[in-house]
Amino acid sequence: MDRLTGGLPKPWRVAIDWAVTIVGAVAIVLAIKQWVVNPYRIPSSSMEPTLHCARPGLDCEADWSDRVLANRFIYHLKEPERGDIVVFRTSRKVQSQCGAGGTFVKRIIGLPGETVTVEDDGDVLIDNRQIDESDYVDSQAPGGTPGRWPVAEDHFFVMGDNRDQSCDSRQWGALPETDLIGEVFAVYWPLDRIGLR
Repeated sequence: MDRLTGGLPKPWRVAIDWAVTIVGAVAIVLAIKQWVVNPYRIPSSSMEPTLHCARPGLDCEADWSDRVLANRFIYHLKEPERGDIVVFRTSRKVQSQCGAGGTFVKRIIGLPGETVTVEDDGDVLIDNRQIDESDYVDSQAPGGTPGRWPVAEDHFFVMGDNRDQSCDSRQWGALPETDLIGEVFAVYWPLDRIGLR
């Protein structure tokens, strides 16, 4: 840079140096957001009690909505797994079924080729075997829409942890793998909720 600006007066050289530094920093931040890590806010109660939304929203448990970080490159290194909390782009079908769009946060329940069954009492079966969801679903109110759904190849069946308040694969079908953005790995706000997931 000094070779290019060497003939300019010192104030011009300093201004150009600062401009290049600022543009470079902005480019790095945008690249990180696009390909590495991106922040998201939890706007609804569909992931309660795992991820909080702010009161007075229906079923929201906190004064502040959780802010989470999603790893955008992880699924280039490994396959999505049951139990992963994921961020994904919504299709027009999702938007029409749920009355909202953009990005959603849900948990992967069914993997490609499996059959997901939700029983009347809220129990979830994968290929007719019940799975343990005690770590993230309230056993007193598992709730949810019962039914049986086959999961196509390259798709994932996703559900919110708050089954009664989640518009998910039970309403609009399995999520295409191409719509996955990344895996939620941390809460960074509010301060008392900071931690890895």
